[in-house]
Amino acid sequence: MAHELPSLDYSFDALEPHIDAQTMEIHHDRHHATYVAGLNAALESHSDLNSVSVEDLISDIEALPEGIRTAVRNSGGGHWNHSFFWQIMSPDDSEPGGELLDAILAGFGTLAEMKSQFAAAAAARFGSGWAWVIKNPAGHLMVTSTPNQDNPLMDGSGVPILGIDVWEHAYYLKYQNKRPDYVQAWFNTINWDEVARRFET
Repeated sequence: MAHELPSLDYSFDALEPHIDAQTMEIHHDRHHATYVAGLNAALESHSDLNSVSVEDLISDIEALPEGIRTAVRNSGGGHWNHSFFWQIMSPDDSEPGGELLDAILAGFGTLAEMKSQFAAAAAARFGSGWAWVIKNPAGHLMVTSTPNQDNPLMDGSGVPILGIDVWEHAYYLKYQNKRPDYVQAWFNTINWDEVARRFET
């Protein structure tokens, strides 16, 4: 069964003024769609993998046939990362609370400090990639980053609960080379209810 481009739960302009409608449309309809197409193309000659979820595919890259590992890493990673990205953003205001907030305070002292470390990781990621807040195997929160379309599932370092795309296609139309401005604006789009759900599960 072919992997499919997921629909957004909000309109392209719903995250304005933080993320503009044109960027959202191009990002979702072109960039993400290209990753889905690339993943499906890589799996065409491996029907035994058709029923495997993208999360399971990228969580055990070394178990895949050598000839498709790179394609699944790049396109499968891009598909999973973007599917995650759309879900942890929302036009609705929210704040972290409950067990999630307790974990943030335990791990970083304050929400502001978590954001500061996260923003620093996003700014410091050379070239293209992602910054993440992950729940590590011990259940603690930590900030990390990965290059290209890699993510923490690939090396088993933890489960992502928050992540930002810092490829230029995610922000260049509005922010040009001002990645830190994009990151600060993006904080206003976080769907903390979805982040909490991922933390708790």
